[in-house]
Amino acid sequence: MRSFAFVDLVSLVTAVQWTVLLVVLALVFGAPLGLALATARISRHAPLRWAASGIIQLIQGVPLLGLLFFFYFGMPVFLGLQVPALIAVTVAYTLYTAGFLGDIWRGSLQAVKQAQWEAGACLGLSLTQQFFHIIGPQALRMATPPTVGFLVQLIKGTSLASIVGFVELARAGQVTSAATFQPLLTYSVVAAIYFALCLPLTLWSRSLEARLNGAR
Repeated sequence: MRSFAFVDLVSLVTAVQWTVLLVVLALVFGAPLGLALATARISRHAPLRWAASGIIQLIQGVPLLGLLFFFYFGMPVFLGLQVPALIAVTVAYTLYTAGFLGDIWRGSLQAVKQAQWEAGACLGLSLTQQFFHIIGPQALRMATPPTVGFLVQLIKGTSLASIVGFVELARAGQVTSAATFQPLLTYSVVAAIYFALCLPLTLWSRSLEARLNGAR
C-alpha cells in the first residue's frame, strides 16, 4: 500500500489519450454511418425508412453496456472469435454513435422546410445537389449544437469501456485506486479530468446554440 503520488497523476493524465482515441474512432466510423441512417430515414422509399428506423430504435433501445458485453463476450460464444478489447469497444461505440447521430441529423434534415426542396427542384437541381447545396448547409446549422452536446455524453460514456478491461481514464482510475487504497482522492482526480475535457465542449455547444440559432 502506498499514497497517491505524482506518478499516479501522470498515469491518469496519460490514460486520457485512450479516451480521446476511443472518441475519435467512434466519430470517424460512426458519423458516416449516422449520416447514412439519417438520409435513409427521410428517403422516399418506405423499405429504407423502415430499415433505418428499426436500426436506430434497436441501437437506442439497447444499453451501451449491453453492446460492449455483446461484442467483447458474445462474439467468442456466437462466432468463436476472440475479439481484442480495442476492436470490441470501437464497434460498440461506433454503433452507439451512429444510432444517436442518425436521429439528431434526421431531425435537423426534416426541420428544413419542404419549400427548400421544391425551390431546388425549380432550379433544376438533382436530389443530390439539393441536399449538398441547399438542405445540408441549413441542417448543419441546426445539428451542430446537439451534435456537440452528444459528443460530451460520448466522452463520459467511454468510462463504460473499463468494464471489458479497456484501459482508458476510468480503468486507470480503478488501477490507481487499487494500488493506493485512496478511492476518494483517485476518483476525484478522474472526475476533474472528465470535467476538464467536457466543460469546453459544453460551453462551445451553448455558444453555438446562441450564435447559430438555427431554429429561426
